[in-house]
Amino acid sequence: MAQQVAVEKAPTPKKKGGGIGKYKKWGYIFMIPFTVVFLVFQAWPLIQTFYYSVFEYFRSGLDYIGPNFVGLDNFASIFDFSKVNIFGLTYNTLVMWAIGFIPQIIISLLFAYWFTNVRLRLKCLGLFKTIIYMPNLIMASAFAMLIFSIFSDIGPVNDIIKIFNNGEPFRFLDYTYSTMGLVGLMNFMMWFGNTTILLMAAMMGINESVIEAAEIDGANSGQIFWKITLPLIRPILVYVLITSLIGGLQMYDVPQILTNGTGGPNFTTRTLIMYLSSNISGNPNYGLAGAISVVIFIICAALSLIVYYGFAADKTSREANKAAKAALKAEKRRGV
Repeated sequence: MAQQVAVEKAPTPKKKGGGIGKYKKWGYIFMIPFTVVFLVFQAWPLIQTFYYSVFEYFRSGLDYIGPNFVGLDNFASIFDFSKVNIFGLTYNTLVMWAIGFIPQIIISLLFAYWFTNVRLRLKCLGLFKTIIYMPNLIMASAFAMLIFSIFSDIGPVNDIIKIFNNGEPFRFLDYTYSTMGLVGLMNFMMWFGNTTILLMAAMMGINESVIEAAEIDGANSGQIFWKITLPLIRPILVYVLITSLIGGLQMYDVPQILTNGTGGPNFTTRTLIMYLSSNISGNPNYGLAGAISVVIFIICAALSLIVYYGFAADKTSREANKAAKAALKAEKRRGV
């Protein structure tokens, strides 16, 4: 009888996870608004883009032709070099992106390292952060018009050039690399503040004791930066590189306004999105525009994967992962 009472009074085991389980539903509830917005405004348009890419669907006057299924004809038209060189457009886009991104990432790293170094005891950091971020708040169209006026034939830059060039201005927009340089300059000035803030957040997350231990071991500032800081902020660097690359491939407003939509000189600054825009303005060809969008999506995905697997993990991590996979396969073969 005593044993029976003891069994009846034994405490019931607690559920695994403690009190965390009852809060799980709130996580799903908070995800509902984002999920709905994503499905309606991103996923569904993306599905429609893939759908229309294999259809003939355009406007002729006031009438719409299609949609009529044409298979891969739209993609064949994109890669018909007698009409347009899609690889040349990709090259133009990537070159202008690189011209702006390379100095952007270098200067952003220097600024972030400078601003987060507590040993320097810099003052007015809030003011500096605000100033470098302010260009990011200006509309790209307004920024392009500003750069156009500064570097025009009667702008202040050419006023200085005329002094040393017998009164002759340098026409920046008549030459390929000067035009590309202006586009890269604008992209650099607009986005390096945002990149600096992201890198500062990454560097501020580094444990200060790691830096102190390196200094005790005799490491100088350069060794600390290259051997400790950069490896520890690698995930944010990869994120910045991928997002910047995707934004660069979607470059449109700056070269469009700077060259008045011509992509001059000789279409050397015409980008992928400018080509896409030419097929959805005037008499839109929705099928061809959808195919161009799919091609741009594939290019973005391929380059992003290359960047991720090329920079996300160092050589040691990749070798460790390969060794772990090999060990797992060996255990499966042994029946473990």
